[in-house]
Amino acid sequence: MTSLAPTETADGAVHLATVQQRHLKLPIVLAAATVLLAALFLFAPRSGTSTFRLGDAASALELPNVGVPTGPTSWITLVFVAALAAWAFVEAWAYRRPRLWLPVVFSVLAVFAFLTWAAAGGQVPVTGLLAGAISLSVPLVFGALGGVIGERVGVVNVAIEGQLLLGAFSAALLSSITGNPFVGLVGAMIGGVLVAFVLAAFAIKYLVEQVIVGVVLNVLVTGLTGFLYGALLVPNENALNSPVRFTRIEIPLLSEIPIIGPVLFNQTFIVYLMFITVAIVAWGLYRTRWGLRLRAVGEHPQAADTVGINVNRLRFWNVSLAGAIAGIGGAYFTLVSVPQFGKEMTAGLGFIALAAVIFGRWDPIRAALAALLFGFATNLQNLLTVLKTPIPSEFMLMLPYVVTILAVAGFAGQIRGPAASGKPYIKG
Repeated sequence: MTSLAPTETADGAVHLATVQQRHLKLPIVLAAATVLLAALFLFAPRSGTSTFRLGDAASALELPNVGVPTGPTSWITLVFVAALAAWAFVEAWAYRRPRLWLPVVFSVLAVFAFLTWAAAGGQVPVTGLLAGAISLSVPLVFGALGGVIGERVGVVNVAIEGQLLLGAFSAALLSSITGNPFVGLVGAMIGGVLVAFVLAAFAIKYLVEQVIVGVVLNVLVTGLTGFLYGALLVPNENALNSPVRFTRIEIPLLSEIPIIGPVLFNQTFIVYLMFITVAIVAWGLYRTRWGLRLRAVGEHPQAADTVGINVNRLRFWNVSLAGAIAGIGGAYFTLVSVPQFGKEMTAGLGFIALAAVIFGRWDPIRAALAALLFGFATNLQNLLTVLKTPIPSEFMLMLPYVVTILAVAGFAGQIRGPAASGKPYIKG
């Protein structure tokens, strides 16, 4: 990365000189991960055969299981991992920004080495692992999309947790009353909009600090849904907390593709809606008039105002849209994942979705991929528990959050969000 720094010459004139900066954060993170893997393989060696199950009952083509020797495969893969970490240092020392493929390939090889070590004498269901990652990441993706839209328009959406939770509650209640999951889905969107409406009113109209409003809303929604759960849903569980859930929709032919078929094309309506929503938001943000205005308001609201854009009105309606999208993520909890609503069932996933926004550099597709990474880490924790690895269970529970911290602190690098994000706009 290059930047301009003022320098003064002997005659007193001031000039701008180019200053190069080395990007060492990513190489350091890769090196630390390599050292941790090496320590794990060295101090807790495992032997035997690690089996990767590639086949699935839903696939027309049955793939054979692949077995590899645990120890040699782990160490050989680690050598390639170390080489990539060293190459990242070389790139940084030459003042070159590492290419995107470097951390991606590093992550794939590191995960493969770790799974090989963990599955000694056991079996890794590849299709199940990926399908579980998709399932766990759906609320994160919708929450991250809501965060991207909010921050792109200039409002920090810390209330994603509250939008997910009220969305889950509304979906369970309305689906139980009507017996229709689509009504519950609409109710979840309305619940997310209500939380976003309060956030927008205080942040845009009354100029209250946005982060504080978001945190307070999360606490408020947690308390409100907890009270309504005990006072309303528990005494009337059969009538009000037995939602009709979405069933899986199998796409012919595509669902029979080995490995990816059952993962991508044998899902529920909300998962397919997630794919469509990511594509629409990504296209709209960069290819439409709506996206241009949204980004202009989030970067330079004064300039947007001078060309006739009503900054605060645009912010208000887009924050509401972000709440509706996040509410769909809440619906996934009660209309797909769990058969009924439970207190604090979102378990802080709204904050991980906010981390996915930062890790994804406020881009819809990157934020969705970041959410998939966190979902994969959560599902990996469940798999490692089943494989009975020697890692203590307490560390297993920490895994998704450790991955979140490493992703935001290391892989995100020195990034800046929209220039006007979190800053209220006062006309004139």
